[in-house]
Amino acid sequence: MRFNGVKDFNHSQSDKIGVLITNLGTPDEPTTPALRRYLKEFLSDPRVVEVPRPIWWFILNGIILNIRPAKSAAAYREVWTDAGSPLLTHTQDQCAALKKYFGDRYGDRVQVEFAMRYGNPSIASVLEKLQASGVRKLVVLPLYPQYSGATSASTFDAIAADFTQRRWLPDLNFISHYPDFEPYIAALADKVRQFQAEHGVPDKLIFSYHGVPKRYLLQGDPYHCECHKTSRLLAEQLGLQPDQYLTTFQSRFGREEWLKPYTDETLKSLPAKGVKSVQVFCPGFSSDCLETIEEIGQENREYFLESGGESYAYIPALNADPSHIDMMVQLLEPHLHNWLVDDERDGEQTQALAKALGASR
Repeated sequence: MRFNGVKDFNHSQSDKIGVLITNLGTPDEPTTPALRRYLKEFLSDPRVVEVPRPIWWFILNGIILNIRPAKSAAAYREVWTDAGSPLLTHTQDQCAALKKYFGDRYGDRVQVEFAMRYGNPSIASVLEKLQASGVRKLVVLPLYPQYSGATSASTFDAIAADFTQRRWLPDLNFISHYPDFEPYIAALADKVRQFQAEHGVPDKLIFSYHGVPKRYLLQGDPYHCECHKTSRLLAEQLGLQPDQYLTTFQSRFGREEWLKPYTDETLKSLPAKGVKSVQVFCPGFSSDCLETIEEIGQENREYFLESGGESYAYIPALNADPSHIDMMVQLLEPHLHNWLVDDERDGEQTQALAKALGASR
């Protein structure tokens, strides 16, 4: 077996600490061929679709990839910007802000990069870049506040699979979730308050999270519980009573039962119950993307208004807001601290040894 190394590696270069933030991914462009490539990679992941592989191979390649790419490409064109996919540009901005913070504080000792679980830049390509730059200790932050096997665990799978091919492995800290991290809850609450200060308070505030099949919950996945925990803590921060907010789940796929209540069905039913104004916030999305901008911002707006609702608003994700970047820094720094202290101690010991050797001559 041939293990990947770094060609002409410089053994005298100083060791670095790497910070890698990851998100789900995005197609390279809003076209049918690009969506077919992206969806094939995404939907081929057994963490995402837990169906026996031979059966799923036929469904995916014989049906889904012949129908869904064109529809998805049309949806992506609705949200695409001159700079590219919103998810990509927001993640780039988050990475740039973290690079500035850690660069200002630690110089080049800390290297910050981002990668996508599916699409580009790939996890493998960024790990290669970090290793070539001298990164020997790595902390990975998947930007999924609530843990799920389909997201956080899938990211770990990709990193582990890459590591099995590498000659040299870094020390690794992996942050698998942060649903109740106080700075995260505070950042979410500030976002809602700022929005409502400008747009008013609705009859009902909806916290919508990406859905997963219900059977994942029954098999032990904590995602459902962690979403409700985030909602409860956020509601407490905002001073909401139980009848002032709801937790719902969006973006279901296929015919089996997913986590309920469904966001779209909930919004269709609320006007008949006297709820005429709603605001929808998506605490599980660290960046705005197709599922927030198009699905929540446009599609579900139509469902609510066509059902008799009068006022609908989507509250944007945290994206690269200063409070979000500060939250990430607070989440990351404890994982870096011991490494940075060890590096300083090693440097002091090396200098002391060099001085002692010089004095003995």
